[in-house]
Amino acid sequence: MANPPTKTSSLHILLGFFLALSGLGLLQEAKSLGINYGQVGNNLPPPEKVLELLRSLKLSKARIYDTNPEILAAFANSNVELIVTVENNLLATLMDPNQALQWVQTRIKPYFPATKITEIAVGNEVYTGDDTTLISYLVPAMVSIHSALSRLSLDQFIRVSTPNNLAVLQESFPPSAGSFRPELAAVMPQFLQFLAATKAPFWINAYPYFAYKDSPSKIPIDYALLNPNNPGMVDPNTRLRYDNMLYAQVDAVAFAMARLGFGGIEVRVSETGWPSRGDVNEVGATLQNAAMYNRNILRRQVRGEGTPLRPNARLEIYVFALFNEDMKPGPTSERNYGLFQPDGTMAYNLGLSALSTTSSTSTSTSTSTSPASISLTSAATKVKRRGYSSLPYSIFIYLLGFQVFMRRQC
Repeated sequence: MANPPTKTSSLHILLGFFLALSGLGLLQEAKSLGINYGQVGNNLPPPEKVLELLRSLKLSKARIYDTNPEILAAFANSNVELIVTVENNLLATLMDPNQALQWVQTRIKPYFPATKITEIAVGNEVYTGDDTTLISYLVPAMVSIHSALSRLSLDQFIRVSTPNNLAVLQESFPPSAGSFRPELAAVMPQFLQFLAATKAPFWINAYPYFAYKDSPSKIPIDYALLNPNNPGMVDPNTRLRYDNMLYAQVDAVAFAMARLGFGGIEVRVSETGWPSRGDVNEVGATLQNAAMYNRNILRRQVRGEGTPLRPNARLEIYVFALFNEDMKPGPTSERNYGLFQPDGTMAYNLGLSALSTTSSTSTSTSTSTSPASISLTSAATKVKRRGYSSLPYSIFIYLLGFQVFMRRQC
């Protein structure tokens, strides 16, 4: 009996397959597509093999959740744009400008510019995390890190921002009613002022899956999966039509910022994805849905789509995630967001060959990269929270609004 293929040989076989596909130019136009490269696993391939995988997929953007020196060294001279992360537990320390300078000198400067670090994500989902003390640390830490970059003449190459959970929104439906939670009123203007002054984007972690999982009878699956042939919804205030929930969530953030006087800040998606497996109560977590969601992300990226509010600005999206990570805590879905298994085999068939027609027949009309400013014509409507007690508030509001909209259509 022949010896079974090793992890390395399986990965090389897969790489050859994708190299053949990439020669058809299937992904070469998805210039705004990135991938989240998590490392919460005890069986993941080494960074050098991960880089080969990214090259084979023609992915030139990646995000990691730390400043792992092995990854930073392996990605040198690869031309892969890399977002690195300051862990939440370092925020209090890095408020100190001297500590921030030392951090940049030891964690960033030795690798740049050989490793193309383009952004530093300071913390992750700080404004909605359990440790509320971190909220007051976030902007001071961002300011200190940016100042350190400036002192080292790196600020023109590396931006500073932070990924936010969609739950920073008090209301998100319809998108034009987007507004931030009242408890963030004291800190959000300061944060947005920093982004505007440094021309950094507002990053959002947006998962239509969660809304669908918690209310599958109220959220149409095609709308959640970004399938284009569905009725979608029309924002009653702007008359903009949305054929998918992700774009509606992104525009809700843009309107929330505009409400505070910051209508020109770009919104980017730092995380989005769909699990291929889940527990019994995790409705919709299937191989078929995961493949469809990520396939639609790819198709839309190849077309260079923007959102209905900003149709001429490519929406930058980082898919979560590259690998299934076996050591992540929580429900089964948390360990099954990956496009690939740790041995390099596909978690499911993305159907990349289906993109060839789209790639060859579509031409992008989205050439502008600067977001449009927004003028508001309506105020958000306050809705009392009732039921859905386990949902993030923004998802509850979205479900309630969508339910009202669907009733009006009937």
